[in-house]
Amino acid sequence: MNNIIDYLDALFPNPHCELKFNKDYELLISVMLSAQTTDKQVNKVTDFLYKKYDSLEKLANANINDVITIIRTLGNFNKKASNIIEISKRLINDTNGVVINNREYLESLPGVGRKTVNVVLANLYNEDVIAVDTHVARVSKRLGIAAHNDDVLTIEKKLNRKFPKNKLGRLHHQLVLFGRYNCKSINPSCGECKLKDKCKYYKKNNKEVSK
Repeated sequence: MNNIIDYLDALFPNPHCELKFNKDYELLISVMLSAQTTDKQVNKVTDFLYKKYDSLEKLANANINDVITIIRTLGNFNKKASNIIEISKRLINDTNGVVINNREYLESLPGVGRKTVNVVLANLYNEDVIAVDTHVARVSKRLGIAAHNDDVLTIEKKLNRKFPKNKLGRLHHQLVLFGRYNCKSINPSCGECKLKDKCKYYKKNNKEVSK
């Protein structure tokens, strides 16, 4: 797996989360909002949301219809608007407004699952965890790290076994960026990819082209 790490290091020497945030709770909420949508779209709505409601207290007391209007371009916006308000209330009541390093607690928040928590812990606390989103799952399957029918938890476990623990947080960002900009779902940049010798997608499509 060293050649994968080396190649991703060359492509993305300074990988980072592309969600914009200035406060710990903003990251948590933004990652929750990013389900079934793009980071770019989330950034568009949160740029306005976090300026209008510039504290956790203001978010906790926000009018839900106003929040819905702000995030309407995102998928499942009604539920996500409710989640924003409820997460804010829970943080204020439970942890004095701090996003604590506690997986069990964070996963108890509405709309927050394992992937979201992994992103938050990696970015806020430099935990050695990897979050499996659609990009990480696609790349892992194409490179033969995971099987076609593996679910996200199985993929996460396989990535944990195959790569050094201290590389996982960095690797998460690199795999996301690689999947987003190189190994895309449609029209991936296979021709210039130095991992195509390992790629099931490339081998399959090359065989079909050569027939």
